[in-house]
Amino acid sequence: MAPNRRLSLVLLALVAAIGIRGASAATAPAAAPLLAEEMVMGNPQAKVTMVEYASASCPHCAAFNNDVFPAVKKKYIDTGKVKYVFREMLTDPVPFAGSAFLIARCAGPDKYFAVLDEVFHQQAAIYQSRDLAGGLLKIAAKFGLTGEQVSTCTSDERAIEGINDRVTKASNDGFDSTPTFVIGETKLGGEKTLAQISAVIDPLLAKQGPPIDKARLAGVPRRQGRGHALGAESRLTPRSDFSGNHPWPLFAAAF
Repeated sequence: MAPNRRLSLVLLALVAAIGIRGASAATAPAAAPLLAEEMVMGNPQAKVTMVEYASASCPHCAAFNNDVFPAVKKKYIDTGKVKYVFREMLTDPVPFAGSAFLIARCAGPDKYFAVLDEVFHQQAAIYQSRDLAGGLLKIAAKFGLTGEQVSTCTSDERAIEGINDRVTKASNDGFDSTPTFVIGETKLGGEKTLAQISAVIDPLLAKQGPPIDKARLAGVPRRQGRGHALGAESRLTPRSDFSGNHPWPLFAAAF
């Protein structure tokens, strides 16, 4: 959970060593789009842009996604008023977060948000089961990815480096906890309510709107511990002797 948190590169030799064969060129997801494509929902020409920095392994991010985001999406994104941008961060357990993002990207841009939504909804149950790899494998299968494709996409060096680069940039830009939101020029840290988000968006949508009502923004009650801070250790080191039921290289270090 670090400002400079990174996933270590996974050598393809490790994949062969544990008996996994990469998906064929016909079925394996292309690597190039994984490096730079911004994950965006909504009207690209919207007047307001809302950026969320979040981690697939963060319980506070899951709570926001499950309890608040549907209302935000209905009120602002589905109506074309707000463009929503999701930026990936890594919090513990890093292999879970990193693999979830890789799987979501491998499923394709049209399924990315649906995969993440499923991860967030299943997150608590997966943690309770302690079968983190198995939980993600079931989600991947639900969206049409085979075990071979999952193995390939979670050991794609370019894709992993792409996540590393995005997380490093976010950390260098001062983002050190999840979820964090940027709406216009306003930065909001921690899990937020619809009212708190509306307090920022609504004045921006008004043509001659008044300045943001700081009292309204601060006045909505907040629960304690609603943000997930990033810590100091950042690297994921795969173990070559991993022999678990789900021998994904990215998972080898932790599960």
